[in-house]
Amino acid sequence: MTLREVLHAHIPFLSMHSTVRDAVDKMDIYQFPALVIVNEDQKPVGVVTEGDLCRAISGRGSISEISNEPVHRFGTTEPTTANVDTEISDALHQMLVSGLSILPVVLDGRLMGVVLRVDLMQAMLMDRAEKCPVIE
Repeated sequence: MTLREVLHAHIPFLSMHSTVRDAVDKMDIYQFPALVIVNEDQKPVGVVTEGDLCRAISGRGSISEISNEPVHRFGTTEPTTANVDTEISDALHQMLVSGLSILPVVLDGRLMGVVLRVDLMQAMLMDRAEKCPVIE
C-alpha cells in the first residue's frame, strides 16, 4: 500500500504570507497538529507544528505578541517529504526515525496531501487484517 492510497488530499495549508493567527485558526478549524507551508508553485517550503508555536509563545510571553508575524519564521524550513508512491511502512519508519508528526506527500515536488503517523499505523493494521482475516 502506498501513500497515494492513504493521504489526506483536502487539507489546509499555509503560504509564505500566512501569519501565526492564520496557522492557529486553521489548526483549530481542521484539527490538524501541524500545517505545511507552500510556495506559489505549491511546493512545500516549511512545516509549522503546535509545538513550534508553543515554543515561540514561550519565548515571547504571549500569543498576541506574535499573532501577526509570518508563521514561516517559527516552523521548520526544508521539510522532509515523501513521494505519493512511497510504501506506507517506509514512510512510517521515516517519520519515527525523524520524529515527525506530519509528512507532506508530493508528486513532482508539488504538495498532494499529508499523512500523520496514526494514518500509517491504521493503514498497516487494516492491510494486515485484509491479508490475514481472523477466523472465528
